[in-house]
Amino acid sequence: MCPGVESDKPGACPKCGMALERNLAVPLPGAKAGYTCPMHPEVHSDTPGSCPICGMALEPVAASAAEEEDPELRDMRRRFWFGLPLAAIVFLLAMSEHIPGFHPLSGTVSAWVQFILSTPVVLWCGWPFFERGARSLVSRHFNMFTLIALGTGAAWIFSVASLLLPGLLPGHAGHGGAPIVYFEAAAVIIILVLLGQVLELRARAGTGEAIRALLKLAPKTAHRVTEEGEEDIDLSLVHAGDRLRVRPGESVPVDGVVLEGSSSVDESMITGESLPVEKSAGASVTGGTINGSGSLLMEAKHVGNETVLARIVQMVAEAQRSRAPIQRLADQVAGWFVPAVLAVSAVTFLVWWLLGPAPALAFAVVNAVAVLIIACPCALGLATPMSIMVAVGRGAGMGVLIKDAEALETLSKVDYLVLDKTGTITEGKPAVVAVRAVPGQSEEDVLKLAAILEGRSEHPLGRAVVDAARSRKLIIGEPEDFSAITGGGVKGRWNSQEVAVGSREFMESVGAKFDATLDPEAASLRKTGSTVVWVALGDQILGFLAIADQVKATSAEAIARLHELGLKIVMLTGDHADTASHIAGQVRIDTVIAEVTPEKKRDAISKLQAEGHRVAMAGDGVNDAPGLAAADVGIAMGTGADVAIASAGITLVKGDLLGIVNAISLSKATLSNIRQNLAFAFLYNTLGVPIAAGVLYPVFGLLLSPIVASAAMSLSSVSVITNALRLRRVKL
Repeated sequence: MCPGVESDKPGACPKCGMALERNLAVPLPGAKAGYTCPMHPEVHSDTPGSCPICGMALEPVAASAAEEEDPELRDMRRRFWFGLPLAAIVFLLAMSEHIPGFHPLSGTVSAWVQFILSTPVVLWCGWPFFERGARSLVSRHFNMFTLIALGTGAAWIFSVASLLLPGLLPGHAGHGGAPIVYFEAAAVIIILVLLGQVLELRARAGTGEAIRALLKLAPKTAHRVTEEGEEDIDLSLVHAGDRLRVRPGESVPVDGVVLEGSSSVDESMITGESLPVEKSAGASVTGGTINGSGSLLMEAKHVGNETVLARIVQMVAEAQRSRAPIQRLADQVAGWFVPAVLAVSAVTFLVWWLLGPAPALAFAVVNAVAVLIIACPCALGLATPMSIMVAVGRGAGMGVLIKDAEALETLSKVDYLVLDKTGTITEGKPAVVAVRAVPGQSEEDVLKLAAILEGRSEHPLGRAVVDAARSRKLIIGEPEDFSAITGGGVKGRWNSQEVAVGSREFMESVGAKFDATLDPEAASLRKTGSTVVWVALGDQILGFLAIADQVKATSAEAIARLHELGLKIVMLTGDHADTASHIAGQVRIDTVIAEVTPEKKRDAISKLQAEGHRVAMAGDGVNDAPGLAAADVGIAMGTGADVAIASAGITLVKGDLLGIVNAISLSKATLSNIRQNLAFAFLYNTLGVPIAAGVLYPVFGLLLSPIVASAAMSLSSVSVITNALRLRRVKL
């Protein structure tokens, strides 16, 4: 809960007092080490300790694939098992006079035995709570340990004073003149809090399973192929350019390209796609995917923290530590909650002491302690971060990478989804289907000139032009000059002449003159879904290329499901209106806005936002970056340009629109889960504090034992975490 609080060793957050949580980042060269708090990710420390805000033990930043036992969990478990039998004996002695047929020790002797047995429980087993509670009083960051330390400390000190200095509390003796003591309350509360910490730490470990699963995908070794033969080396020794052998059934060690062999590769753990993908020479492979029955020889391209798997793990880890806007509500409440509880406890003490029945002081102490114990704000603090951690991990397993918690929360509120066409709705693998030249020009010259410029372009249409030229064995030279106008076209010089390739509007902007003889055929091709790209030499149009791109097989289904989720779908594309309308009709898109520049895409999104809509945009190209940045949530197709991914809050590893359906469904489920947690935490404290203060006593004669209050407090945190863990299995 404390971003920025990190430590190299386990411990408690210096702000909130919660146990620091392992930041599940991949242990790669240059990875950030230390310890951090699960409730306050801004808390960072080079050594173990406790969070200065909430008091929780700090957890390691870096994760490993192995499930190592948390030192904080081990320490709490040791203290619990040591104190449990002692606290049980103290409890039985305190309750013995109420057990039929049991002959208890005399009141004074029993009190001394309880003192001797409870002291190590309170002072040793409960020492971490008192330490964190004292730190919170000094720093004025009040937290759950403030209340636990004050409550159990007050009960124990009152009991010691009653036993050792009976004259100090005249009129407050029990049966037979024995001192009134609450050693059993102090001891049992410590044990119950320890039990709650053990259960909570074990449950919190479950939120890191998604990243551990990702880390386990990478093999520990790789088979490097050299001139001398094959050798097994540690994965950390693999360098870019190394040739590696991937045997049947093994994990691909790093990202690279297949040199020899063919096989089917299971990429489901990275993309969420269940069907294996066929790989052969020239195909790219991703580290962590599982090779099928064939043997592959590959060349390493990206290693260490540059691999897709490493970047996914890092993104997931950072997202799990981010804070959702809804967390601000809990933060605001927590800011005044503990001081308010301290005030309520003080008022409870005074009312019972001044107006309560005899022994008034004893009633005052017990009820004031019950208020302090039951009002633990831990459940409130855990409500949001636990749900975010589980949801981000669940998303990663489906190929949905969430940059931060704010993007996840905002995505649940969008009502408009804006889609780019090429690479988002369509495959993004266009091909030249026709080349047309004006009379007196050859189709080869038109294609060659276009390929010379497009060879320097990163646009999918440019790659299609180059592939078509190469398939015709055309010699492609280098332009003497080159510039790309995003959303328009490209221009440059060839043999000292100006060459331009792009849309009709772009041609007009560079002063090219059109020949109307090609217009009818160009219009006909556009109506069937082809994109028309014109080619000009100097101020003369030489001809055009028709480039077609297939609609993705899942686009229609995904858009239908998005409509079911209540979203309006808008296509924003720089393509011609006829082409865009044809594609939109195939997948039933609500609104089409064509022939727009990247700036106009941004303006269209801003207009929707000005009308009061929450807008998400999905795209994959450089020209989509302004729109992705302007949208309330940007969704990048993982197969697209790096700048698009950098501008987005959500990345779909597979680049499939069904991933957007999963992302929106997950965001809605997460927000619902967070609201459930917050509602439970608020309701728990709203009901628990007045009951502990004794509001039911005048009417029903009921009081809440501090022991019962402690059990309820511990279970509240565990309940919140358990509810958050349901997100791992919720149907989307």
